Amino acid sequence: MPAPAAEIAIVGGSGLYTLLENGRDLLPETPFGPVSDPITVGTLGGRSVAFLARHGRQHQFAPHTVNYRANLWALKELGVTRLVGTGAVGSLTASIPPGSLVIPDQLVDRTSGRTQTYFDGPDVAHASFADPYCLEGRTTVLKAAAHCGWPPVDGGTQVVIQGPRFSTRAESQWYAAQGWSIVGMTAHPEVVLARELGLCYVPLCLVTDLDAGVEAGTGVTQGEVMAAFAKNIERLREVLATTVRLLHQSSCTCRELRPLPL
Repeated sequence: MPAPAAEIAIVGGSGLYTLLENGRDLLPETPFGPVSDPITVGTLGGRSVAFLARHGRQHQFAPHTVNYRANLWALKELGVTRLVGTGAVGSLTASIPPGSLVIPDQLVDRTSGRTQTYFDGPDVAHASFADPYCLEGRTTVLKAAAHCGWPPVDGGTQVVIQGPRFSTRAESQWYAAQGWSIVGMTAHPEVVLARELGLCYVPLCLVTDLDAGVEAGTGVTQGEVMAAFAKNIERLREVLATTVRLLHQSSCTCRELRPLPL
């Protein structure tokens, strides 16, 4: 039996596992190994949507061990063309406090050793990545958040660190000195792999904490991050449902790099 089609996917984590209605779990095989978790295909905002828990439902995969290539490939095979990537991030400035919703427009990679391309050879292609996030998709999610009464931060740079540890104060202060806005652990290589597959990637970043170098204190803890995410989960669900209703096929340039044949 062919897998149910879904044009839109949401990749996320804790608190979003029961996001979809009438969900059916699929466990697709890929040339790159297993996906992080069964992919749930169901409905949200009146549309068919796929959901994938990036870290697994037991949060068993650290950021540097997530099989990003398998995850993105499997979603592409399901017919996904647009992907909303949610994530908990730290703020690098007091002007973006915990509870803020940030829709970044730039990304800096500070990870190491992560496989970040499908083009290992002999076929090679070079993805345009000057604007890593889908421009039209960003506009849509900004409208959705405003409609839900959660005014988002429009733009900014997300720096992606290796993890799973949080930053030292010195690292955090250095990131802030570069003018970067938020820090996370999973956007890279997820975003660049989406671009190689011709998928529109829309970011949705929830600020859960002020990073270690922003103010004096004990530093960031995992418990603090999870508690802040849980506090805002219902608002995040509402924004996601509204985003899904508003997302449509676009004339953006995300598909300019010819996708690999599936």
